[in-house]
Amino acid sequence: MAVVILITPFEQNFCWRKYAGHSNMDAEFQVSPMHLFPWLLMLSAAFAAGAINSIAGGGTLLTFPVLIWLGLDPKVANATSTVALWPGLFGGLFGYRKELENSSTILKRLGTTSVIAGAVGAWLLIWTPSPTFARLVPFLILFATILFMAQGTINRRLRLGSIIENPTTLWWLGAIVFQFVSAIYGGYFGAGNGILMLAAMGLLGLHELHRANGIKNFLGICINSVAVLSFSLKHLVIWPDALLMACAATMGGFFGAKIAVRVGQAWVRKGIVFIGLIIFFVMIWRIRH
Repeated sequence: MAVVILITPFEQNFCWRKYAGHSNMDAEFQVSPMHLFPWLLMLSAAFAAGAINSIAGGGTLLTFPVLIWLGLDPKVANATSTVALWPGLFGGLFGYRKELENSSTILKRLGTTSVIAGAVGAWLLIWTPSPTFARLVPFLILFATILFMAQGTINRRLRLGSIIENPTTLWWLGAIVFQFVSAIYGGYFGAGNGILMLAAMGLLGLHELHRANGIKNFLGICINSVAVLSFSLKHLVIWPDALLMACAATMGGFFGAKIAVRVGQAWVRKGIVFIGLIIFFVMIWRIRH
């Protein structure tokens, strides 16, 4: 059964590309004479998304709409965006490498959790249409942003302590359960998942924001690695677009991490809250339109 993919007016004007859809979404990619603007648009979106992901998360909200606008099927756009932004997390991780000293235990335990749950989320995207869940996404992001803003007060009232001072069995259980749920969402779509992880780590007593960002980038790599593999096996990725955007996202990730370390934690916190609120309003707008 043929899959009909709508072509936007933008694509018609620029003769950007044509897709011949098949039941397994294995689309044939054809490029007409190259036009500079679409490539610049993809590169700019990927660079900015890589920088945003290294600081807070939510870069998908830049690349995903751009790929949709250029004529990709939504599921293909999501998979291509995931592959494109995955290398950018390595740039962010390298930028925070000094802040990740003495974090091997949390990286191993939560990293393993992220790989397993990320696979669950990726296969949910592949096999399960979920419009109801999509409508919940902006509110999850808003909840995570508010949680991030209030984490200091909540931590003091609940007396959760520090990750270094009190790494109890109960702490690890809470961290693993929350990361499992977060990684399922990350493998499924992932916009704003970084804010969810930062909020959770703050509540669990990890108060060093730059260290938390480094851990978040590592966990994002674990989540998206299995998602990239799954999407590739199901032929959902437009590789020329993904590879081009990946180069820009990697540079953006490193740049974002270096800027975050230099400007200090107070400004990074404000930036994370700002990004979270912007993502919320953008997604609400998309749902209503």
